[in-house]
Order: sequence, then structure tokens, then C-alpha cells
Amino acid sequence: MSIVEKFMTMEYGPAPEDPREALAWLDRHGRRFRHFIHGAWQAPAAGGYFETTDPSTGEKLATVAQGSTLDVDSAVKAARAALPAWQSLTPHARARYLYALARQVQKHSRWLAVLETLDNGKPIRESRDIDIPLVARHFYHHAGWAQLLEQEFSGYTACGVVGQIIPWNFPLLMLAWKIAPALATGNTVVLKPAEFTPLTALAFAQICQEVGLPAGVVNIITGDGSTGEALVKHPDVDKIAFTGSTEVGRAIRKATAQSHKKLSLELGGKSPFIIFEDADLDSAVEGLVDGIWFNQGQVCCAGSRLLMQESTAEKLIGKIQDRMNTLRMGPPLDKAIDIGAIVARVQLERIQRLVEQGVAEGATCWQPSIPLPSRGLYFPPTLLCNVHPASAVAQQEIFGPVLAAMTFRTPREAVELANNTVYGLAACVWSESINVSLHVAAQLKAGVVWVNCTNLFDAACGFGGYRESGYGREGGREGLLEYLEPAWFKNAPPVHTTPLAIDQPPEEPTDTTAPPIDRTVKLYIGGKQARPDSGYSFEVRGADGRLLGEAPLGNRKDIRNAVEAARKAEGWGQATAHSRAQVLYYVAENLSQRREEIAGRLSSVVGKRQAEAEVSLGIERIFSYAAWADKYDGAVHNPPFHNVALAIKEPIGTVGLICPADAPLLGFLSLVMPAISTGNTVIAIPSEKYPLITGDLYQVFETSDLPDGVVNMVTGRAAELMKTLAEHDDIDAIWCFADEVGAAAVKTLSVGNLKQVFTNEGRAIDWFDLKQGEGRWFLDHTVQVKNIWIPYGE
Repeated sequence: MSIVEKFMTMEYGPAPEDPREALAWLDRHGRRFRHFIHGAWQAPAAGGYFETTDPSTGEKLATVAQGSTLDVDSAVKAARAALPAWQSLTPHARARYLYALARQVQKHSRWLAVLETLDNGKPIRESRDIDIPLVARHFYHHAGWAQLLEQEFSGYTACGVVGQIIPWNFPLLMLAWKIAPALATGNTVVLKPAEFTPLTALAFAQICQEVGLPAGVVNIITGDGSTGEALVKHPDVDKIAFTGSTEVGRAIRKATAQSHKKLSLELGGKSPFIIFEDADLDSAVEGLVDGIWFNQGQVCCAGSRLLMQESTAEKLIGKIQDRMNTLRMGPPLDKAIDIGAIVARVQLERIQRLVEQGVAEGATCWQPSIPLPSRGLYFPPTLLCNVHPASAVAQQEIFGPVLAAMTFRTPREAVELANNTVYGLAACVWSESINVSLHVAAQLKAGVVWVNCTNLFDAACGFGGYRESGYGREGGREGLLEYLEPAWFKNAPPVHTTPLAIDQPPEEPTDTTAPPIDRTVKLYIGGKQARPDSGYSFEVRGADGRLLGEAPLGNRKDIRNAVEAARKAEGWGQATAHSRAQVLYYVAENLSQRREEIAGRLSSVVGKRQAEAEVSLGIERIFSYAAWADKYDGAVHNPPFHNVALAIKEPIGTVGLICPADAPLLGFLSLVMPAISTGNTVIAIPSEKYPLITGDLYQVFETSDLPDGVVNMVTGRAAELMKTLAEHDDIDAIWCFADEVGAAAVKTLSVGNLKQVFTNEGRAIDWFDLKQGEGRWFLDHTVQVKNIWIPYGE
């Protein structure tokens, strides 16, 4: 036999990692772990424990404390007690603690990697070469942010006590993604790891002790879903950060709606893996292996939907099948295997059930002839072809090593198929044409797009989703903002207005002797003045009770029409920032021409002095957002790879706005202008106190070259219209600047499509104060950051 023949027939022999150090650590703890609270190990109040096992063998690893509401309360109290001292440290002191955590993770890297593999079932190569180095990288990176915090985020302060809930697919890495930015920004933490994989979080607790982290700054509570629920509902938690399923994220959103808790959600995905006919197919196949079979497909951003250009599909499928035949499954501690164990039996059964459903719906199932281990939880790499775009396996997150394949003919069709899902976490585009790649990447509804690469992550680059993949970001500058608030806002007083009453019926006219009305104000929808569908109007009275006119009483159908008009105007988001700025300057110019007339009418409601101030500051505010339009841009990150990551700020889409009551003109402009300056379209509900302002505004908009449908105004009972906006599933975000009842209502009513919510939390905002009524805080809520990773070099 020749050397070539010997080489071609060689097979990998076993190369097992020695688990002795990790097992010895378990033994030193008696294989029994308590909660980590206030810097010490604390027994569960209810005395309950549960087992965690090795999914590759089924063998018990340890027993772990089951957290109760009492345990959660104890941990939150510890975090609250530690908060003042932690925040009083200098930025440099906090930076040194984060640096020490990074160094200690590096010192224990091999032990942590083995422990992660034992508990999770992922291949040791992945935990050793990807997970643990990224853990250290996140603490190093955020040590730098801690050092620079006061310089870079002047005027912002920490949220306070942060509750964090992480999943089982990347247990220690998800911990680092959450704890590092929280500590860097001056928060204290109560973290609950996943029930299936708590061990590396407990190991991290020991590392916190080793570096001398002050007691109570980090607290680790273990347990099942009930423990997480207790943390979410605890009244003394200021922020919740959650990574997990969309279903649980929706429940958390609803559970926190009545509170002032800040919320960030990193949820499920059904990421498209798009391969064009000009792609390097061999490289694309290797990328696909990482995209869907990395970590057994138990990855929220897994490239689980293969979209192939039709002309190359047959050839590509052959290459994929050949490559699948070479994948190796086996014990995760074997350094020569590619695919390890599924984390738990319930997850394995879910994968099996969904594959069976996909076949029943017409898909063709192909699996390679590779041996499965005789014990443990394993599922072979699976390719489903001829998948219909509406099939369950094309729409639902399987979270396993299952690839659903479909074809497309044109780039436009590829984009339509890619966006044909409720999710929007990540995507891959493979093409030798950078023009095609970036053109497609820009149109994908995804928070991360990898061009000719896949599953690259870095602490400097934000990660997070669009649509039902959640909102908020992990990593990067935008990830830090999730743990900060404007300092003035945190202690702002409550709004002193009459609370909005949900479903309040229209009031009957009280003055039957009113003089004739000589001014007819209409709704403004799609660039046209429109009569309300209801056919009704309601009285608007001045401060002295005098009847000023009647405003149209908008209803559900008017909101529906306004949403349709706003959707048709989304080309505004593709316009250049310079073009948008020019239109906003023109709006300011035309408002200035009519300042005395508009101030005169407004003065009958708010008084002459305030009216003149609202018009003058309104003109300035429009100028400000015209100025920001071509300056509030993204960044180019340089991660430690041969890549650049373009962090592009994209408009959220269609935004519903509930405008403040007490500053009818200035409040309206303070919300509408930042939203449209970055390319969003809006449906605005003007102040119920003086909705007649719309008659002046739409005349300004009509003469300012503002495209039809960019701004739509529907007047009426604010509470009723707010409810319709919040429940509308074709609206991407809703802003509510009303009272506390209204803020809670929009959070609760908008859980259907998990639209982004921005409210004043019922707190008063001084719209006449530049620091409160204008600036980056508003702009940050008008965009979502898409990171497009582009490789370079050889």
C-alpha cells in the first residue's frame, strides 16, 4: 500500500482529555453545591437540591441547590447592600477587578473547559478553543470600558441591582457576556445559570473569591424556572437581562410590565445561511459545518436554514453530504470528535419530534452513516431537503444538528426567504462578489450578518436580534448602554397628569351653547388629510374652558390605515442621511415662517409664554435632529481576527408614538423628529390636551417635501389608540410618554410580537431642558445596530 493510500484510509484514534482536575474540584466540594451569596456559600432556605449529569454518559456529576424566593431575596439584598461601595470605587479600581477576573479565567482555562464539557456535552475542542478564550476576552475588554466609563458615558449611571438569567448552550460564555458589562458600569449582579449546566457558574463564584471581589457584587443562585421567575418578579431588581427562548422572553416581558425594570432580551433564531452560485463552495460547506453542527446545533444563531441558489443546489448538496460523512460523533472529552452530546433528554426528544414533523410535511431526511455512541444523548447530523418555506422545520427553532435546505433563484428571492420568519438574530451570506454580499446583508432583518464566514464573536462587537429574536445588545458600546441610564432620569419625579384610562368611552359634549366652529382639523395619513372612520369628533377647550374647536376621533381602522401608509413609506429609511437632514431643515424653515400664528393658537391652552417657548424650542429641536441625521452613524470594529465588523445603525422600522400631554407641540416634535431623522416612519398620537396642533403640523409637513406616510397623525382618546398601537403586530416599536399606567399598559399589550418599547416609566420629563428633552438617549432608541462581519486577507 502506497503512502497516499495509507493517508487516505487513516482514521482518527481517540484522544481523550484527562478530566481529573475537574473531577477533583467537584470532589473537594463534596459534589454538593450551595448558592453563592454575599461572597460565601449559603445553603438553600428550603433545603432542596437537584442533580446535574454528564449528558454523554448519564452519570451524576453533582447535586446543586434549588433556589427559592427566600434565596433570591437574600441574594438581591446582598447585591443591594454591596451597590453603594461598588459604585463609589474609582473607575480604575473596578477595572482592576475585571482585569483580575480575566487573568484568573486564563489561569484556570483548561479546568474550566473540561468542566464545561462535562456539564454541557459540547466537544472539548470548542470549550477549550472558543468558549473559554472568549470568556477571558470579555473581562479584559470590559476592564477597559470600566476605566473609560466616566469619559465615554458622561451623564449616565448604573441601573443598580441586575438580575441575569442565562441558558445552557454556552454556560460560562453567557455569564461573561452579562456579568462583565454589568460590573464595568457599576451594577451589582444576581445571576441564575441554567438548571442543566450550573457548574461553571459556581466555578466562577470561586474565582470571584480568589480575586477578592467585594462580597455581594456577584451572587449566583441555582435552580429551575421557578427560581428565575422569582428573580424576574423581585421588586428590588432594577434590570433583567435574559438569554433564552422567545416563549420565556415573552413571559418575562409581561411579568415586568408593571414595574420600572429595564429589560434586555436575547432570544431565539432561525438564521438563514445563503449561498450564491459564485461562492467558493468548499469554503461555504466548511462554514456550514460551523454554522449548524457547532455545539450540536444548540446555538441561537445557528445557520439552520440553508438557502442555495438553484443553479448550484445539486452540486452543493453532494458536497454537504460528503462532508457530513466525515463528521465524528463521540464522547465530548475526545479531542478528535466534532459532535458531542445533546444537553438533556427533553431537548433530544424535541429535536426528534420536529424532524419527524418536517418529514410528515414533505421534507426528505438524509443522515450520514456514522456510528452513534452506545450510551448518552446523541442525535446525528441531519439534512432535510425539499423543505417548504412554511414548514415547521423552516419556521421553528429546532436547537439541534438539523439543517433545513431550500433553493432560490435571485438575490431578491433570497432576501424574501431569509426574512420569512418571526426571528432576526443572525445570517450568513456566501458570495465572491462583495457587492452582492453587502447588498443582501443590508436587506436582511438580522442583528449580525457574517459575510463568507460564520459564528464569529468578539467583545467589541455587539450581538443581538431584530423582531422576535429580542432587543438590546451584548458586547460593544451598545451592550454597555443596556446597563446604564441617564442620571437625571433615574430619580425624575412622576408625571402629574390625569391617568390614561384604558378603554374609556368618549365623553359626551358638556357645552351645548358653544359657538359655531370655523376650523376643521382632520387626521393626517399617508400624506393626506383624512376624515376619521368613526365619523365623530371631540371638543377641545382652552385653559379658560372656551371651546377652541373639534378634533377627529380616530379609531382602530384609522390606526390600521396609518400603519399601512407608514409601511409603504419605508423607502425613507433607505434615503441618504443627507437627504433626510435637508427635509428636516425645510420643516424647521416652514415652522419658523408660521411661528406667530401657531404660538397664538397654542397660547389659548398653555399660555402665551409657554406657547412661544414651545415654538422657538421646537424649531431648535428640528434643527438639532437635522444636524444629527448625518452624524449619528456607526463604527468599524477591528476584532482580533482577519475581519472588520461594520456596526451599522439601522432604523427600527415603523414606530408608534404616544406624545406627552403637557407640551403639545414641543413634546410631539421631541419624539417625532429623532425617530424620522434616523429613517423610521411613525404613527403619532398627539397630545389629547391640544390635538388641534395637528392641523398646523400637517400643513407644515405638506410644504416641506416630507414623503407621504413618513409621519402619520391620528387624534382621539389616547388610551384607546395606544392600546390599538401596542397590540398591532405590524408595528416594530412603540414609545409611550404618558403616566405610569400608560407605560405599564404598552409593555403588557405589546408582547404579541415583542416590539421594542421606550417609555418615560411615568416619570416627568422637562421637555424645555436640553439635557432631558433631546439627544442621544432618544436617538439610541430609534435604531438597532447590525454588525456585518467581512473577512480580508489570505
